Amino acid sequence: MKVGDTLLIIEAMKTMNQIPAPHAGVVKRILVDDGAPVEYGAPLMIIE
Repeated sequence: MKVGDTLLIIEAMKTMNQIPAPHAGVVKRILVDDGAPVEYGAPLMIIE
């Protein structure tokens, strides 16, 4: 991926929010299941 690519979409209060890549790299691991609730600040994926 490159800077600005959409990494994931998070739903908050029925609004879908696109989260862009902060830097170039490769997603090595996704740490949460699709649709699972997450806490603020929780790691969602590992990027190298």
